[in-house]
Amino acid sequence: MPPPEMQTFTAIILAGQRAGAVDPLAEAAHVANKSLVPIAGRPLIAHVAEALVATPGLIRLRIVAEPGVELRLRTALPRGGPPIDYIPASGNLADSVHAGAAGLTGPILVTTSDNVLLTPGAVRETLAALASADVAVALATRAAVLAAHPDGQRRFYRFADDAYSNCNLYALAGPTSLKAAETFRSGGQFAKKPLRMILALGPINLALMLAGRLTLRDAFTRISRRLKLRVAPVVLADGAHAIDVDNARTFACAEQLLLRRAASEAA
Repeated sequence: MPPPEMQTFTAIILAGQRAGAVDPLAEAAHVANKSLVPIAGRPLIAHVAEALVATPGLIRLRIVAEPGVELRLRTALPRGGPPIDYIPASGNLADSVHAGAAGLTGPILVTTSDNVLLTPGAVRETLAALASADVAVALATRAAVLAAHPDGQRRFYRFADDAYSNCNLYALAGPTSLKAAETFRSGGQFAKKPLRMILALGPINLALMLAGRLTLRDAFTRISRRLKLRVAPVVLADGAHAIDVDNARTFACAEQLLLRRAASEAA
């Protein structure tokens, strides 16, 4: 496996909305898709795409969204960079990931269009884990998330060693690792959908986790056995990566952090 800065990869941004669903942020901003909601002066998806394009090794970007919003998304994304494909979203996250990855070879990075605090450093660190894993899942500790913003995240997975939050950032070594996407089959987030936790961990492993008997590494070792894949956690130092734009509260937190970053870079 080449070093992270030389490793080529394709990125998938999940940007679809469920048919008939009206996102409150999109409705308030009078846009057709949540990805187009402006934050810190640009659409949500523009921040995500910019971080990916700035990461060395990106050779193709795939946007998975519902039909009818491609033109609006095109105008929102930065000019130049690698080719961009627009893939019709499916009825659930698992099928959308499979659709986005169809025909691809080599490493695949998957994230969401509301992951506006994504950075090239986080992308490189997650991809680097593929040197010894089939799937990498980015997480941040509770302390790191709260240090980034005390109101940015309220859901954490509690393990024996610490509490963690998901960063909506996943790396797959290649198409054979796509069966890990089946843990998304029931839809929704783990914290909101207990069935997804059961599918990923299995009922016995989940019970051990809830009882505080499993460390993060223990849990991922068990997930690896269950999926017959090497699944590795990547604990990012910057807890801001776990703050995505889900609602008005997290929108305000993410925008504050984006503006703070911009001011720091301009100084």
